[in-house]
Amino acid sequence: MRLHNLTLQAFGPFAGTHTIDFDSLSADGLFLLHGDTGAGKSTVFAAICFALYGKPPGDRELLLRSHHAPAGLLTEVTLEVTLAGHHLRIHRIPAQVRPKRSGEGETSQKAETRLSEWAVDADGKGHWEPSSKSHQEAALEVTDLLGMNRDQFCQVVLLPQNDFTKFLHAEAHGRRELLGKLFRTGRFSFIERWLNDHSRTTEKNRDAARADVLRLAERIHQAAGADLTTQHTAPTPDDPHTLTEPARAWAQDLLRAGLTEHAQTLQEATTAKTNLVAQQSFEAAARELHQQQAAYTSARQQLDLLHEQTPHQDALVQRRDQARRAQQAAPLLHAADTAADDHTRARSDERTARENLLPEHKDLDAGRLETAEQRLRAEVGVLSALVPEEDTVRRLTTELERTDAERQDFASRQRSAQDWIEAEPARRRALEARREAARQAEEEGRRRQTTLDSLKARLEAAGRRDAHLAKITKAEQQLTDAQVVTGQTGQTHLTIRRRRTEGMAAELAATLTDDTPCPVCGSCTHPAPATPQDGQPTRQDEQDAEALHEQAKATQETAEAVLHGLREQAATATGEAGDTPLADLKIQHTTLTAALTDALDRAADQGTVQEELRTLDDEHTDRTQQHSTATAGLSARNAHYDTLTQQLTELTAKLTAARGTHPTVAAHADELTRTANHLKQAAEASRSLATALQTLTHCTEQATLAARNQGFDTLALLHQALLSDEALRTIEEEITQYREARAAHTAVLDNPALQKAAEQPFADPDAATAARAAADDQHAEAAAAASAAHTRSSALTALATDLDVAVHRLEPLEHAHLTARHLAELVTGNSPSARVRMQLESYVLAARLEEVVTAANTRLNLMSEGRYTLSHSDHQAARGARSGLGLEITDSWTGRPRKTDTLSGGESFFASLSLALGLADVVTHEAGGNPLDTLFIDEGFGTLDEDTLHKVLDVLDSLRAHDRTVGVISHVPELRRRITHRLHVRKDPTGSTFAHLTAAAE
Repeated sequence: MRLHNLTLQAFGPFAGTHTIDFDSLSADGLFLLHGDTGAGKSTVFAAICFALYGKPPGDRELLLRSHHAPAGLLTEVTLEVTLAGHHLRIHRIPAQVRPKRSGEGETSQKAETRLSEWAVDADGKGHWEPSSKSHQEAALEVTDLLGMNRDQFCQVVLLPQNDFTKFLHAEAHGRRELLGKLFRTGRFSFIERWLNDHSRTTEKNRDAARADVLRLAERIHQAAGADLTTQHTAPTPDDPHTLTEPARAWAQDLLRAGLTEHAQTLQEATTAKTNLVAQQSFEAAARELHQQQAAYTSARQQLDLLHEQTPHQDALVQRRDQARRAQQAAPLLHAADTAADDHTRARSDERTARENLLPEHKDLDAGRLETAEQRLRAEVGVLSALVPEEDTVRRLTTELERTDAERQDFASRQRSAQDWIEAEPARRRALEARREAARQAEEEGRRRQTTLDSLKARLEAAGRRDAHLAKITKAEQQLTDAQVVTGQTGQTHLTIRRRRTEGMAAELAATLTDDTPCPVCGSCTHPAPATPQDGQPTRQDEQDAEALHEQAKATQETAEAVLHGLREQAATATGEAGDTPLADLKIQHTTLTAALTDALDRAADQGTVQEELRTLDDEHTDRTQQHSTATAGLSARNAHYDTLTQQLTELTAKLTAARGTHPTVAAHADELTRTANHLKQAAEASRSLATALQTLTHCTEQATLAARNQGFDTLALLHQALLSDEALRTIEEEITQYREARAAHTAVLDNPALQKAAEQPFADPDAATAARAAADDQHAEAAAAASAAHTRSSALTALATDLDVAVHRLEPLEHAHLTARHLAELVTGNSPSARVRMQLESYVLAARLEEVVTAANTRLNLMSEGRYTLSHSDHQAARGARSGLGLEITDSWTGRPRKTDTLSGGESFFASLSLALGLADVVTHEAGGNPLDTLFIDEGFGTLDEDTLHKVLDVLDSLRAHDRTVGVISHVPELRRRITHRLHVRKDPTGSTFAHLTAAAE
């Protein structure tokens, strides 16, 4: 990396635009950056870092915007640099707030980045070719070309002495943080974490497999129970070795014992089954004999009971026979009963129908009732023909009302249009007068606006005039004060010079020593040297007085220039504003503004009036059309109204005669229809009653004859003998059941097998059942034992198989965990076989530290004239702490190593500087070997004596011998004499500035 030039604008303490030409500054390979504290020396490196990476050094938020810069001047940084052979120009603008380009107020300026590369075209002409405008792309390209990130760049390119002194004296943990950040060894920490996680994962998997084996062992133990014994020891969690092959042998031994028990229980269950079958056969024979004896005894008892029911059965047979004979005459009896019911119902209906007749119709017979009905229905036909005419009356009435409403509406619209037409000329004259007044107000507004613009310019000029006049008074007073101070400091300077001149002999005499020639007379003897008076001024006093006088004159000149400028500005403003007081101009401005506002308000009515006139024209057309339409419609509606009135009068008279006393013709027709219906019902009821009487007489005679033929003297006896089908069926079923039961019991008693069983002794089925139950219990116990033994042997077989699988799975997991734990302990330094407790990342960093120490000793040997040598130590740290990043320094004068914190301030400086330079070389090599042509070294030179300082500068000279440019940031005066090119940073209340100084220029 080689810097060419850097341009800062409104950046940090630098208020304006400043450019640093690094090509000129680094012409000798070594330059000095010096200035007062807080002037902005470190800001130079911060600007370089911001240009490259878009962010200043460190994690803190550095304020990039200068407080001294004008509001309209943007904060910008431009850097020209060569990175890995690429000549780049990087221009960055950070996010900031700037004034708006138009109007008042502020707006946000977004961050901008422009990356360009110097390119040569086919004609050999060079130009800047834009490369990227993306913040991320520019930072990524810079990182790729440099081969290091921002933290590495800040640590390697800027060598802060304090940081490396801390690194030199730090514990191993502090060195690890810095080296890990620079060499990006986080991947090794990741490997450590991964191996630890992997060890925990394999341990978790192994523990899960062990848990599976223990769980299966517990299940096997539960399945085997307490009665199965084995000579092998059961697996336990306290002894992991019992969870593999010993667990398998234990399970197999229990399985063999379970299978032996199962064979024994099967033999016992077979013997019990044979005994159970014999007892079941004996129990079945006893039960069969008991059932036969009980059946014979029961049949005998039931047959005796049936003989007792013989009289009742004879009565049932007689009742059944009477019911069967009565059923032969039942249809005729039913017909007579039906005829009687019909006659009774017809007589009731005839009486009810005559109750609805009018008094004049109640005593008429059926024929005359029909005649009266026909006459009424003829009248109903005539009235029905007139019913639609009532709807016509209602329709005509509605239409007449609607026509009358339309007549009134047309009349109203005609009057409204006529009234508007008569009032329209007056409205038009008023609108035209308003339009003329608005036009005149518009002309007045234009005149007043012109006058107001001129007055506004005078008002602004008057404000500037009065402000300048006020400043002039203050500036005149300041100039008077400055003139007084200039006179006083001048007089003081002259007085001090005169007094010093008068006492110059004493001042020279103070420098005389014996045997040294006098600078005035050349004598080596000084018999009576002059003595200084009290308060004799020195050369420094004279110089201080002269400086105060020069400063006072500069202040006076500045005050004169300011006063002159203010007077010119006041004269210009007076020429624009005149002599009118500002208050009078403001009154005129207020009055004129009010008048303009009033004129504009009146002129604004012009558009409204014009719109109202157009609306008036449109409405005149509409109103005229409305008047014509209303007149024609009113004439048509009057003629139609007269016609409807005549039709309604004629039809109303005709319907009034037809209605009579009823409200409507339809009501009159309905009443006549109801009367005719009542006459018809009465006639039909009279005929039905006569027919029912004839039918009743005939059916009664037929039923009486049929009853006598079946042996019943009266219809009442016939009624008593009749039974319902359900009752008759019940009697038949009872008779049948009696006969069937008697036959069945007789057949049972006639059975030879039952007769033989009855002759045998009484059977005891309970004793046979008890014997069979005992055999059944014995068999159940034997079968249960066999089933339990089978279940246990099956469970043991399955669990032993699962245990064998679990043991096979556990064995490789045990081996995998041992390997993973060994690797994890090895990389974390906890392995018992490790020589030192060193983590993997510390091991890698220790190797890098050895390289850094080797590179550092090359410079340290020169700076210390071969006295000191740094060495890397990986000894065990105190109290078991991690080791691997220890540093020691060997003093060749004593031949013994000692701690780095025993070095003096100057020794610590050049030792830490050697470390910083060595680290820069190693990090550069680690980053891919891209050369870092420019380095900055910050402070620390004040701790060195003169000889050591020269040795350190010789080492820095050796860096530029390898085509490196070294920038030294320091306050040490000796460096200003030794280093030819210097960049002086001066601070000022208005902002810091740069000055490129050379020995030749001074």
